[in-house]
Amino acid sequence: MTSGPCIGIATMKPRCSIIIGSSSSLIYGFSPPKSNPSAFHNLSKSQAHMSIDRSGFQFCVYDKAQPVGYTCVLNRRGFSLSGSNRDQSWGFTRNFRGYKGRSRGVLVISNVASDFRNHSSSVEANVGEKGFERIYLQGGLNLNVEHLVIERIETGGEVVKEDNSGVQVDESGVNIGDLRGLNLNEKKVERELSKIEKDAWKLLRDAVVTYCGSPVGTVAANDPADKQPLNYDQVFIRDFVPSALAFLLNGEGEIVKNFLLHTLQLQSWEKTVDCYCPGQGLMPASFKVRTAPLDGSDEAFEEVLDPDFGESAIGRVAPVDSGLWWIILLRAYGKITGDYGLQERVDFQTGIRLILNLCLSDGFDMFPTLLVTDGSCMIDRRMGIHGHPLEIQALFYAALRCSREMLIVNDATKNLVAAVNNRLSALSFHMREYYWADLHKINEIYRYNTEEYSTDAINKFNIYPDQIPSWLVDWIPDEGGYFIGNLQPAHMDFRFFTLGNLWAIISSLGTQKQNEGILNLIEAKWDDLVAQMPLKICYPALEYEEWRIITGCDPKNTPWSYHNGGSWPTLLWQFTLACIKMGRLELAQKAVALAEKRVAVDQWPEYYDTRNGRFIGKQSRLFQTWTIAGFLTSKVLLENPEKASLLCWEEDYELLQTCVCALSKTGRRKCSRFAARSQIHSQL
Repeated sequence: MTSGPCIGIATMKPRCSIIIGSSSSLIYGFSPPKSNPSAFHNLSKSQAHMSIDRSGFQFCVYDKAQPVGYTCVLNRRGFSLSGSNRDQSWGFTRNFRGYKGRSRGVLVISNVASDFRNHSSSVEANVGEKGFERIYLQGGLNLNVEHLVIERIETGGEVVKEDNSGVQVDESGVNIGDLRGLNLNEKKVERELSKIEKDAWKLLRDAVVTYCGSPVGTVAANDPADKQPLNYDQVFIRDFVPSALAFLLNGEGEIVKNFLLHTLQLQSWEKTVDCYCPGQGLMPASFKVRTAPLDGSDEAFEEVLDPDFGESAIGRVAPVDSGLWWIILLRAYGKITGDYGLQERVDFQTGIRLILNLCLSDGFDMFPTLLVTDGSCMIDRRMGIHGHPLEIQALFYAALRCSREMLIVNDATKNLVAAVNNRLSALSFHMREYYWADLHKINEIYRYNTEEYSTDAINKFNIYPDQIPSWLVDWIPDEGGYFIGNLQPAHMDFRFFTLGNLWAIISSLGTQKQNEGILNLIEAKWDDLVAQMPLKICYPALEYEEWRIITGCDPKNTPWSYHNGGSWPTLLWQFTLACIKMGRLELAQKAVALAEKRVAVDQWPEYYDTRNGRFIGKQSRLFQTWTIAGFLTSKVLLENPEKASLLCWEEDYELLQTCVCALSKTGRRKCSRFAARSQIHSQL
C-alpha cells in the first residue's frame, strides 16, 4: 500500500472549486480544529499566485504554527492513469509560498473527469452553512489569473434561502425548502416533525464524517459511551445507503455526491494476481478518515482516506455487495436529484464497467447467479450462506438493472450491455424457477426422484426430499411463498432471508404473484418475522448441533441473536419500500409504528435478540446510524409514497423475450423459458 496524492482522470478540462487562504486567515469551507469559518479575507491578485504540479488532487495544508487547514491525500491501491489525456488532470502542490514568502493553504476539489452537461471553465463553489463565498476563476486553471472574484454573503447566523439555490432548514436541521437540481415542482405543506424524528435527524447529522471540510458519509455507529468502537467508526458503503436516501429525500444531495465521488476514487483499478490485493473493480467495504503528519513533519498534517477491502474484517473476506450497493445508490442519486450528469461522467462510467466486469467474469460456475463465500455481504460472519446466497443475487439483479439504465451505449460498451441483458434474462428465470418455494413447490420437491441424468431431468440439482426441514412443513402458509436462501447441487437452504426477499420485490426479480406471495407470507407469519421489533434478518435461527457445525460455535451468532435470527430495525426502510410498491401501505405503517415505540427509548440499537425481539442485542451497538437512517427513510417514504417509484423497478417484459439458453445450433433441447414466460403472463 502506498500513500500519495489523489490523481484524477480527465478527458476534458476539469472543473475545480478553489478556496485560498492567507497567513492571517483560515481556510474557509470546512471545519479544521479551532478554525473560524467567518475569518476570510479578500485577496489581491498577487496573493492568489499558486504553483501547480500534476500529482495533486485534493490538498488543504494544516500547519500548527499557522493553521490553515489539512492536506487531503488519498491512501489507495493501484490507481492508474490510462489514455492519451492523462496530462490534463491537474492539481496543486501540497506546500507553496505566496506573497513575501508567507505560507498559504489551498483546497482543490476536482471533479476528476469531464462533465458532459457542463464544459464551462468558470468555477463556482457554494460552501458553508451560515455563510459562504462564491469564487469565480475565469479562464480555467491558468497561472496568470486575470479575474478572481470573491463574493462574501453574510447571513448573520441565519440560513437564507436564495432564488434557485441553497437549502433552507428549520431549527432541527431538516430541509424545508428545495435543493437546487431537485425536480420538485409541487408545493406541499410540511408537517410538524415529532420529537423522535427531530432527535433522529440530529443524531444522523452528528454521525456525519467530513474529509477536507466536505461531508463524505456517516459512521456506522456513534455511541459516545463505546470505548472500543472497532470498525464502527468507519464509513461503510452498505451502511451509508439508508443515510444517503434520508438525505436525498430531505433535499440534501451534497453528502451523497461527495460519497460517490470519493468511494469511486477508492475503487481498486489494478489487476493483480496477488491474493492479498483486491481485484480490479472491487469497491472497499468501508473507509476511514485518518490524520497523519505530512512528510514526517510535526507541524503539518494531512487527512488520509484509508479504505478496507476486507483485509481487516473479522473473516478477512472481500465485500461482494459493496459495488452492487454503490451502483444502486448512484442510480438513486440521479433519480431523486435529477443530476444525471454525475453518472454520465467518464470516471463513473468506467467505475460501473469495472464492477460489472468483475461480476460478469467467466469462471467454472454454470449458473447465472454469483458464487460467493460466507461473510461477503450484510451477514459478514460464518452463517452457512456460502455458494449462491439470495441476498447477493437480488442485489446483483438490481445493480444490473441500474447499470443498464446508466451505461452509455457505444462501441466500447455494446458488448457489455449485451452481456448485462443476457445475464438479467438468465438470472430472472433461474431465480423464479428454482429459488421459489410455496406449498405447491414444496409438495413437488417432496416427491422428487433423485440421481436423474438427462437434460429432461425434473430434479435438476439432485435435491434429496429428506432435506425438507420439519419446521417448514407446518410453517409454510397455504397462500404465499418466498425465495429460499441458497441453492447448490444437492443443497437447498430453506431459511427465510428478509433482505433478499425484500429486494426481490423492489427490483421485480420475482413475478407480480411471487412478490405478493412474499408479503402475504410476512403478514401470515408476523409473529415470527416481526413480533415486537421489525424485522428478522433470517428465520429460523440455527440451534444446538446445527449452530455448532455451521457457525463454528460463533459466540455472537448464538440462536436468535445478531445474524442468527436477530431483529434488525434497519430493514424497515426496505420493507416500507416493498410494501408501498405492492400497494400494502398498511403493513409498512404497522411495522414503523411498532419500531417507533422502542428504538428511540432503547437508544437506537443495531439489533435485537430473542424470538420476539424483546431484548436489545447482547453485543448491539447503540446509536447505530443505519437504524436511525432506516427509520427516517421509512417515515419520509410513508409521508411521500410517490417517492418510492424512484427507487423501485417494474417488470421488464423485454427480459422475457430473451432466452440465452436456446442453443439452436446444437442437439440440446431448449430450456423451459417459453413455458415459464407463458406461466408468468398468466399470473399477471
